[in-house]
Amino acid sequence: MNFDDLKIRRAFSDKDWQEIKAHDTWQIFKIMSEFVDGFEKLSKIGPCVSIFGSARTKPEHEYYKLAEEIAYKLTKEGYGIITGGGPGIMEAANKGAKTAGGKSVGLNIELPFEQSSNPYIDSDKLITFDYFFVRKLMFIKYAQGFVVLPGGFGTMDELFEALTLIQTKKIGKFPIVMAGKEYWGGMFDWIKSTLIREKMIEPSDLNLLMLAEDADHAVKHINEFYSRYLLKPNF
Repeated sequence: MNFDDLKIRRAFSDKDWQEIKAHDTWQIFKIMSEFVDGFEKLSKIGPCVSIFGSARTKPEHEYYKLAEEIAYKLTKEGYGIITGGGPGIMEAANKGAKTAGGKSVGLNIELPFEQSSNPYIDSDKLITFDYFFVRKLMFIKYAQGFVVLPGGFGTMDELFEALTLIQTKKIGKFPIVMAGKEYWGGMFDWIKSTLIREKMIEPSDLNLLMLAEDADHAVKHINEFYSRYLLKPNF
């Protein structure tokens, strides 16, 4: 036990300290149950693309309509659609999949201020998680591609975690598409200029993602990738 641990330990009675340790131990079983539930349900769905974006995007927004169109067209190509299960871009993607008659999966998360699941998820394909890290693994493990639409910190977290895992060869390579050129263009240019100039990444790392012009461009990129590689699990 280091000095910081000792200071924390002195703040609790022996009974409280034992309860904290017991809670940590039992928490392992809750985490295991989320992994087991996710693995059992998602292992049966077949090839899917995970679509990410802001929960705040309204149905009348162009990015909502773009997400719906991409999901619809990917579904017509034989892919299921996985989203975070909430409103906004997630709802749009699930709606596109549902309209096209394809598989519509929602990986929801328990949050204190949001979010309820959207109505376009297949009833047998809605899973609700307590732990972000378990949920993020499911997005990656059961997806044959990522389409990242405009979003905030959560969307960027999912984007850069996937890029890091592929770059470090912890998972197999899969196509990552940034859709919404006006939104992502500045960041994409910054990655090309600053990160490469400062030698923080290799020029070849740019091949890990692409900036799509429109829905057709996004779908074409994923299809062309799998004209060269076999569909397979990412872990």
